[in-house]
Amino acid sequence: MTIFTHTNEPSALKVAIRDDKLIVDLVDGRTIVVPFEWYPRLVHAGRKERQNWILLGNGYAIEWPDLDEHIGVEGLLAGHRSGESRKSFQRWLSLRKARS
Repeated sequence: MTIFTHTNEPSALKVAIRDDKLIVDLVDGRTIVVPFEWYPRLVHAGRKERQNWILLGNGYAIEWPDLDEHIGVEGLLAGHRSGESRKSFQRWLSLRKARS
């Protein structure tokens, strides 16, 4: 017996930034809304940096090049927060402050 399963990976269509929320519209019509506090780099970003995002591939992830932040749509749907270690984030924050 052959079993065929077809899985559609979730894909982002559009990203919006409002107040302290990340809003992602998916290709299938759903919308995900998560707080910035889940992603510390977004918390520490300026408005212009937050608005500078691109979709990777067919929308499987969102990248903020200015922040070196990548968020996978599948992870958003699963409710995963940033997996970055505190040490890594502190190093990023220190480098950011040094450039200012």
